[in-house]
Amino acid sequence: MRAAVLALLIPGLIPGLLLGVTACGAGNANTGGEWKPRGDVRMIVPFAAGGGSDLAGRAVAAALEKAQPGLKVTVENREGGSGAVGYSAMLGKKGNGNYLLATENAILSLPLSGQVSFSRKDFTPVAKLAEDGGILVVKKDSPYKSCSDVVNAAKGGRVSVGMSGAFGVDNVIFTMIEQKTGVKFQRVPFESGGELVPAVLGGQIQIALLNPGEVIGQFRSGDLRGLCVTTDKRYAYPELAGLPTAKEQGIDVSYVQFRGIFAPGGLDGRERAYWEGAAKGVTKTAEFQKWLKDNYLQQSELYGDAFGSYLDQVGTDLEPLLKKPS
Repeated sequence: MRAAVLALLIPGLIPGLLLGVTACGAGNANTGGEWKPRGDVRMIVPFAAGGGSDLAGRAVAAALEKAQPGLKVTVENREGGSGAVGYSAMLGKKGNGNYLLATENAILSLPLSGQVSFSRKDFTPVAKLAEDGGILVVKKDSPYKSCSDVVNAAKGGRVSVGMSGAFGVDNVIFTMIEQKTGVKFQRVPFESGGELVPAVLGGQIQIALLNPGEVIGQFRSGDLRGLCVTTDKRYAYPELAGLPTAKEQGIDVSYVQFRGIFAPGGLDGRERAYWEGAAKGVTKTAEFQKWLKDNYLQQSELYGDAFGSYLDQVGTDLEPLLKKPS
């Protein structure tokens, strides 16, 4: 009765009230029970197209779509600043569960280098899915036959090394080699591993550190040669099994690049649970397994808080290598 009177006195009130209730309900459709993303999800890759991080982001996006029917994940490259541009773009998506980021070791080395104000704790750790080793490579006509040759040459002269990002895994490994052997390399930064291959082939740099997936084609053609790997053990893959580790050549260095997924910071428990569950389905897809095999990676899984603890430990290990004196 009262509503009817109000409707007579204030025309349009009841439809307006109903519209407001409907809109409110639509805005909170994920309030109870399981959360799911609305519309397309955006996967940010903080490096240029063609490198290992780009390959990883696209493979994981395809695997997520396969593991979660109806999910659409669009990849967006945000290169620049050795990964800083992409990570900074993700900072602005705080609380937005419709964004993901293809993460790797730069999230630890960038903050330690003092180049950025954010840290890994500004993001939500979803999953570590694989590990990607590094190979020191040269042109086919290079005089260097081993990583020991490179170190010896650097003791007596200039050796130029290319890096995918000024503060990424390449920088970490070259810094480790410098500290272990007392040499100093001339660093030449590039935005992605995809740029390093033509730089080595064209003679712009003498040495590059590349992931197997970035360089296997040039190994097969004979245009590039591998000198050593930076993993603890030799690769089991037949194409790479002949490459010795750096440690076998007297250089006590071992470091790998993890491949994983971040979500923005500020997500609630339901959003975190959704993405961790979705990530657990990724490794079971044919798309993911093909990416591992095609790019010579090792499957290595950690989820949620366990992934966060791994990041904290690796960051602690890196701090004496990279942190600038205050």
